Amino acid sequence: MSLALYLRELRRSTFSIVVIGAILALYIVSVVSMYDPEVTENLNLIMDAMPEVFAAFGMNNMSTTMTEFLLNYLYGSLFTWIPLLLIMMTVNRLIVQPVDRGSLSYALSSPVSRSRIAATFAAVLLTVLVVTLALILAVQVAAAEALFPGELDYAGLLRASAGLLCLWVFMAGLCFFSACTFHDARAALWTGGGACLLMFLVEMVAQVGKGLEFLQDVNPVGLFDPYALAASSGDAVWHVAVLSAVGLALLAVGATVFCRRDFDV
Repeated sequence: MSLALYLRELRRSTFSIVVIGAILALYIVSVVSMYDPEVTENLNLIMDAMPEVFAAFGMNNMSTTMTEFLLNYLYGSLFTWIPLLLIMMTVNRLIVQPVDRGSLSYALSSPVSRSRIAATFAAVLLTVLVVTLALILAVQVAAAEALFPGELDYAGLLRASAGLLCLWVFMAGLCFFSACTFHDARAALWTGGGACLLMFLVEMVAQVGKGLEFLQDVNPVGLFDPYALAASSGDAVWHVAVLSAVGLALLAVGATVFCRRDFDV
């Protein structure tokens, strides 16, 4: 890995992290402020009246504690859709745009080997995800302690967040592999990102449609279960471990393709 390239690209990723982090922080504070026994009871009544709508966005679980409330209204969809945007923005800036514009030639003509460049790009992508996760965890804890001190299960939330990171790594690996493989800029960006979006849509259909629950079993995104992770389920841990392993493998394969690819720059 090239430290100079890593620090430069990480510095250039700061704006994306700040923007996405600010959006997530705003939603987190809003959701935490909604946690109140009376408000929660009213939300549960609305959920009973429109179960399909809540189920589509992964918010169909009754919440009796602060941790369950956060898992239901944040980890079901918000913490998957918006971070995917961050992943696509980062991959686009690291690989897709430089290849399309020909500016990658500066990095390729440097003394740094292709393998180190690819490893650096992958490391930057993973660092962006870790920093973003740390940010949203800090905001959740700060908001919960400021408004409802002592209500949050730190261990359960940390386990669910670790599983969320595994899901992000899977999405990042898919987008990184796509960016390194396809020559056309749109295909490079949207093959991986579109596959992730398709998985989310399939999950929504599986949660809403009657008799379509089997789609959840064949959908990789379905391996992420924040409630089971918060409850220390061994199966849930293995499931997200598989997601993480596949994501890291895709990063490695993408780096290999990057090293062997004939770039027209």
